[in-house]
Amino acid sequence: MAFRRFLLLLFFFISAAGEPTSDRAALLAFISQTPHSPRIQWKASASACDWVGVSCDANRTAVVALRLPAAGLIGPIPPGTLGRLSSLRILSLRSNRLSGSPPQDLSNLTVLHSLYLQNNLFSGAFPPAIPKLTRLTRLDLSANNFSSEIPFAVNNLTRLTGLFLQQNRFSGSLPSVGIPGLTSFNVSYNDLNGSIPATLAKFPASDFVGNLQLCGGPLAPCAPFFPSPTPSPIPPPESPTGKSSKNLSTKAIIGIAVAGGVVLLLLLLLLLFCCLSARRKQSQRAKGGTKPVEAAAGPIGRSADVGTTSSSKEDIAAATASQGDRNRLVFVGSGGGYSFDLEDLLRASAEVLGKGSVGTSYKAVLEEGTTVVVKRLKDVAVSKRDFELNIEALGKIEHGNLLAIRAYYYSKDEKLLVFDYLAAGSLSSNLHGSRGSGRTPLDWDNRMRIALAAGRGLAHLHGPARVVHGNIKASNVLLRPDPDAAALSDYGLAPIFGPSGSTVSRAAVGYRAPEVVETRRATFKSDVYSFGVLLLELLTGKAPNQASIAGEEGVDLPRWVQSVVREEWTAEVFDVELMRYANIEEEMVQLLQIAMACVALVPDSRPDMAEVVRMMEDIAGGRIGTSEGDDGLRASSDEPSKPASGGRSPRVASTP
Repeated sequence: MAFRRFLLLLFFFISAAGEPTSDRAALLAFISQTPHSPRIQWKASASACDWVGVSCDANRTAVVALRLPAAGLIGPIPPGTLGRLSSLRILSLRSNRLSGSPPQDLSNLTVLHSLYLQNNLFSGAFPPAIPKLTRLTRLDLSANNFSSEIPFAVNNLTRLTGLFLQQNRFSGSLPSVGIPGLTSFNVSYNDLNGSIPATLAKFPASDFVGNLQLCGGPLAPCAPFFPSPTPSPIPPPESPTGKSSKNLSTKAIIGIAVAGGVVLLLLLLLLLFCCLSARRKQSQRAKGGTKPVEAAAGPIGRSADVGTTSSSKEDIAAATASQGDRNRLVFVGSGGGYSFDLEDLLRASAEVLGKGSVGTSYKAVLEEGTTVVVKRLKDVAVSKRDFELNIEALGKIEHGNLLAIRAYYYSKDEKLLVFDYLAAGSLSSNLHGSRGSGRTPLDWDNRMRIALAAGRGLAHLHGPARVVHGNIKASNVLLRPDPDAAALSDYGLAPIFGPSGSTVSRAAVGYRAPEVVETRRATFKSDVYSFGVLLLELLTGKAPNQASIAGEEGVDLPRWVQSVVREEWTAEVFDVELMRYANIEEEMVQLLQIAMACVALVPDSRPDMAEVVRMMEDIAGGRIGTSEGDDGLRASSDEPSKPASGGRSPRVASTP
């Protein structure tokens, strides 16, 4: 009996010793003062080490990690709560609605090595507590509302390997960040200005875009603020004798004055002679003398009236039209409310966004601040009249999921189209850019919303507009902050490139239906095939013709999916970045079935786009647009972001 009592006391002693009491109190204080989702149920009767999102050390005496992504946390972080977790190494509060400035007492987390606060509503200056966390290796403050300057004190974080500050409102110049181990860095889409320091010039241009006044390094060179000073003239060598030098200078001045007077006299005589000649000719005209005029007109007068060939007339008309249209930008449809001309575009700062099969796209920032996209077309094979008719017809198409043409310019040497600029980028860049690190993956809801938006836009083209898109690919699906408003671009342009079409880029080949490869003519059914490939891309995370499997040069995505499904390995098809989300596999399989129907080899076996949209809407039901369910918060990826533009918080799988 005494032995049993001893064991019972020992058990209670061990249990008490294995509970992080002070950390538990800090966590309870945090969650009690912060509005949150009801999914977080931290029961007082359970050990803090067993709470959702909490990880303890091996002895269960201290909390070492707190992961609460997409947990519905709202408002500021209360001071005197998380700052008391002295053994914390990982803190992830990403994709919530936390606001204000992180509290100063976070500087007490001296062993913290990973801090993920992206996709929140934090504001104010760069948190002063962060430069004191000298053991940090990963810091992500992206997609917030931080402002003011990025402090030079970030150099105190000497162990940092990743620094992500994009999509904020940081201003001023970039500090010279010279952290030796820094391999990932992003300050895109802020309000930074000045030149990029040499220590950061090794990073690609994509890490700096969206800062209109930033230059140097991988971006365009910085223009000098002032012109180079004129070199000072070399003074003449002094003569050994001051007196003789003075005499020579006086003689030179007299000579120059005399010569100048002579030249001026000659000019006056010449002017007088010209005036007398003009008066003589005018008096001859008054008396009816026309022969001098005919002689003066010579062959130009005769050719204009008599001997002009038809080709010469066309050249003259073209030259006249070119002269008249040189500054004429033709707005179509609603015009987007813009009011600028070609001269404004020529004065705008330009940045290459990408080169595609139809031409090169530029981001143009006009002097008054308006930003548009200018597409410079290549290989246009139709006349000006046909070009104008095609573009004006396309400009009249208005739909929320189509990127409308706003204006065009046509000349013999240049053909330009003007579109709205969407800062969120393309589906291709959001789905594949910097894959694996430095970005937040597109979650399932966002992918489904984008697929529906693109499908609705294409169905409108095929239905009321009766237009074949002809160039469907992920880089032509442009995103807005609301994923339901994603827009298709570059539609209906094939006719202006002639029967053979423009040169197809390697990236676009994987989207083309088999019959188009042979006929080089796009149809409604070939558009459905391309849309099916796009759905497979969203499901698999693989780009068509992306080098990957078995060392091949590229992947025929539909055929690869068919081969995997045939072996009953359906789960192997889906993007690994989607596997963290719970309760979505049935929807993914249903969308996969729709995609496979779209990529049927026989065109007549493919469904119409209206039917495709209806089937996708049946899958989504009423769930899309409502708040997400998220039962598991523990095992989500905290790797930082190039955030998906949809603004939705990713759901997290409930893995142990």
